[in-house]
Amino acid sequence: MAVISITTTQNIELEYELAGIGERIVATIIDIVIILGYFIIINVFGSLTYENTLFWIIFGLPVTFYSLISELVLNGQTVGKKVMGIKVISLNGNQASFSQYLIRWMFRLADLWDSFFIVGTISIATTAKHQRLGDLVAGTTLIRIKSRNTIEQTLYVPTAQTNYNVTYPEVINLRDTDMQLIKEVIINVRKSGNNMLAWQTTEKLEKLLHIKNQYDDPLNFLYVILSDYNHLAAQEK
Repeated sequence: MAVISITTTQNIELEYELAGIGERIVATIIDIVIILGYFIIINVFGSLTYENTLFWIIFGLPVTFYSLISELVLNGQTVGKKVMGIKVISLNGNQASFSQYLIRWMFRLADLWDSFFIVGTISIATTAKHQRLGDLVAGTTLIRIKSRNTIEQTLYVPTAQTNYNVTYPEVINLRDTDMQLIKEVIINVRKSGNNMLAWQTTEKLEKLLHIKNQYDDPLNFLYVILSDYNHLAAQEK
């Protein structure tokens, strides 16, 4: 299993499973099928306007910019990537920026279409972070997210008890991005067994919120932080 270690801006190191060549190929095939379906539909409606160049230019734009627009709108995924449970991220662990998506899109011609996918496939297979040329230039890669979906869904379930007692009311000062990071830490610790990561996160939260961990297991502390935040956030809605 190929993984990538990323140090976040909070100096917390997380590990992600890299998307494999097979997953990327299947995702691309799904996207091609969608594009072909689009062309068939347009061909039916455009059969009477073959000589209308403007018609084909206008309706050809969605195909040309399909991957770029999809990754922008779907946060690093096309429909194919979404089906396969993979997504584009920046090598710093953040969501890729517009310029990074744009660079990846620009290199698709050399990586995929001009070389019949040969250049991109060789680059993915031979680079440590499974990057095609566009990824190398843009500073991005693709990671797996499907295997984490069930865990993520369980972590953000709002607290149901009406008599729930908040242990750390200070968590209301955290942001959604902070909670997402805590989720990522919990997921990584549960998968890797690296409890040191949980302790590091606990220490940072103690300093940030001026609170004290009351639990022997740092994961318990992080779960309580999540539960408190969910409960308080639900009350504010």
